[in-house]
Amino acid sequence: MLRNAPPARLRTQPAAAAPAAARVRVGREVAGRGGKGVTVVSGLTLDAVQLEELAARLKRMCGAGGAVKDGRIEIQGEHRDRLVAELARLGFAAKRSGG
Repeated sequence: MLRNAPPARLRTQPAAAAPAAARVRVGREVAGRGGKGVTVVSGLTLDAVQLEELAARLKRMCGAGGAVKDGRIEIQGEHRDRLVAELARLGFAAKRSGG
């Protein structure tokens, strides 16, 4: 298995789980984190298991920590452009939000 290859579930699920109407937004938040920013991916229409798998893949890609909270993926640091590109490659209609 290739190191950067997505798991079989992620290779086949995003197109079916991400209808064109879904609004996947990638933004940055600093509120309540002592001034440290996190990149937040919201609007994903995935179940909990798929969300955890996608979060793990994105964290590995960014080389950063993070978590899944309230149906959103939080990645430590500023990674908006990289995440939008990767989500688009996986078949999600992701857009950058915020400034």
